[in-house]
Amino acid sequence: MNFWGDEQFSFFESILFSALGQPVDVLETQFLSGGDINTSARVFCSEGVFFVKWNHAEQRDMFGTEALGLDLLRQTDALHIPTVIGYGQELDKSYLILDYIEPGTPDKQYWETLGQALAVLHSHTQPKFGLSFDNYIGSLPQANTPTVNGLDFFFEQRLLPQAGMALYKGLLSKQSYDALFRLKTRLPDLLPNERPALLHGDLWSGNVVVTEAGQPALIDPSVYFGFREAELSFTKLFGGFTQRFYDAYDEAFPLQDNFDERVAIYNLYPLLVHVNLFGSGYVSGVERVLNQF
Repeated sequence: MNFWGDEQFSFFESILFSALGQPVDVLETQFLSGGDINTSARVFCSEGVFFVKWNHAEQRDMFGTEALGLDLLRQTDALHIPTVIGYGQELDKSYLILDYIEPGTPDKQYWETLGQALAVLHSHTQPKFGLSFDNYIGSLPQANTPTVNGLDFFFEQRLLPQAGMALYKGLLSKQSYDALFRLKTRLPDLLPNERPALLHGDLWSGNVVVTEAGQPALIDPSVYFGFREAELSFTKLFGGFTQRFYDAYDEAFPLQDNFDERVAIYNLYPLLVHVNLFGSGYVSGVERVLNQF
C-alpha cells in the first residue's frame, strides 16, 4: 500500500463528500499504474472502495465528457461499465470518481463474451455520425459534430484535425498531408458506408479489464457513433485480442467481405493520434498507409 500525507487524504475526503453528499473517512490509498495522462488511485474509505483519477485541469471538461460517455455505454447493457460516482474540480485538479472494478481471471468464454457484447454495443445506432457533445481521445480534443455521411465524418473530423495538428507541430510532412487529400477521393471505393454504430472509441487491450467474475469490462472511452470497422481495426493495431474474439463478433454481427484489407486505412486515425501524443516514432506507420493507398 502507498500511504500519503494529510493533504492528499483531505483531497480525497473533499471530493468524495461532494460526490456522496456525506462525510467520508479515507482509510488508505494505493497508486495505480498505467496512465500516460492522468494519475489514478484506489481509495479505501468508510463508504467503500473507489477508483479516482485526476490531473491538473488542463482540459477542465475532460472528465465530464468521459462520464457522459461511460453513462451512454452503460445504458446499452452490452458490457460491464464502471459506474460514475462523481466528477468536477477541486483546487487546481480535475477529477473523476468511479466504482472500483476488482480484477479477476478471464473465464473460459471470456473472448466469446467480449466479441458478442461488442457486437451488441455496435448494434446501437442513430441517424447521424458523431455525438451531441465533443470529447477527447487521450488528452487531444475529439470533435463529434453530427454528420450524415460517415466517410465525410471519418475524413473531416478524424483524419484531418489530427493530420493538421501533426503538420503544425512539424511531425508530419507537407507531402504526407497532401497525400491524405488524395486518399480522401478514394475513400468511397475503399470503405463501406455503413450506418453509425455506438463505439467505445479507444478500444485497445489496455482499456479492457477483467472483473472479479471473469467477465470483460470497458474503461476510458472516447465515445461516438462511427464506423464499427474502425473500432475493430484499432483492436488489431497493438494486438492483445484473440481470434476467438473476432470470430464471435463476426458471427453475431457479420462484417462485410475483405475487412482485413481496410484495417490500415481506419488505423490512420489512432496512428495520427499517437504521433501528436507521443512523437515522430509513429510517423512511419502513417506514411506506409498513405503510400499503400
